[in-house]
Amino acid sequence: MIRISLLIIVILCAATAFGADNSDKVPYTRTENVVYKVTDGIGLILDVFAPKQNPNGKAIVDTLSGAWHSGQGQVNDHFRGGIFDIFTSRGYTVFMIRPGSRTKFTVEDMVQNLKTGIRWVKAHAEDYGIDPDNLGMTGASAGGHLTLLTVVTPEEGNPDSEDPLMRFDTTVKTAAVFFPPTDFITWGDSKPNFERLADILFPHGLAGRSEEEIEAKARQISPAHRVEKAPPPLLLIHGDADAAVPLQQSHRMVEEVEKAGGEIELIVKEDGGHPWLTIPEEVAVMADWFDEHLK
Repeated sequence: MIRISLLIIVILCAATAFGADNSDKVPYTRTENVVYKVTDGIGLILDVFAPKQNPNGKAIVDTLSGAWHSGQGQVNDHFRGGIFDIFTSRGYTVFMIRPGSRTKFTVEDMVQNLKTGIRWVKAHAEDYGIDPDNLGMTGASAGGHLTLLTVVTPEEGNPDSEDPLMRFDTTVKTAAVFFPPTDFITWGDSKPNFERLADILFPHGLAGRSEEEIEAKARQISPAHRVEKAPPPLLLIHGDADAAVPLQQSHRMVEEVEKAGGEIELIVKEDGGHPWLTIPEEVAVMADWFDEHLK
C-alpha cells in the first residue's frame, strides 16, 4: 500500500513538472491562448512554442486532441511526451492547435477548424520567422486521426477570397503521428461501435439515421478511406499491445497509402500500449523524421 502511494506521488510530481513551462530551463518561449478562429461565438485557440536558440525557420503543427477532446489533460499529455522540449530544441516552432471537443464539434467540424488553424499559421508565417511551405504535422490517438484526415483531404487557397485566411491552402509537407484510428469500418477483430462515435459522426447523434447513412459517414471520417492520391510522406508509430486503438488501424493506413504510391513508414513499438512510458524516445524519432523531410 505504501509503495502504491509513493508511486502515485511520483506520478503526480512528474505530471506537475512536465506541465510547468515557466522555467528558464525550457528551450522555448510560450505564447498561450491565441485565437485563430471564432465559430458560433466560441473562440478556438492555439499556443505557440518558439525556440529560444537556433530557430530553423520550420514549424510543426501539433494537433491537440485525445478521445476527440482538447482540454488541459491533453496539454499535460503532450508535455509529458516531450513534444515541445524536443521539437523546439531542434529549432522548430510548434503551433499547438486545439480543434475543439466532441461535446460541441463533429470530426468534420474539427478538421475544418484544424485547417483554419493551418491557414492561420501560414498567414502569420512572417511574424514567427517560418517558411509557410515547410510545415510538418503531428498528433496522437484522436489527434493523429484528425491529422491524417486533414493531410489526405487538402484544400487549395482562393487568392480572391474576402477572408484573408482562405487565401492560403491547407497542405503540409509531412506528418508523423502516434497510434491513430484510421478506419471506422473495420476495427481490429471487432465490429465498429457506431454508438460510441455518435456525436463525432453527426451533430445530434444517430437518431433518425439509417444504417447506410451511418456507415457512409464513418467511411467519410476514416483517413484510410480518403486516400485518393499519394499524400505527403507519413510516419506512424504504434504499439503492438495497444488495447484502445488496434495496431491494425495503422496497417490499414499503410496499405492504402502504398496502394496510392505514397511514402509511409510504420514503426511498431514492442509491448507498447496507449501510450507507453518511454514515448519521448519515439518523439525524438519523429524529430529525426522531420529533420529529414522538412528541408
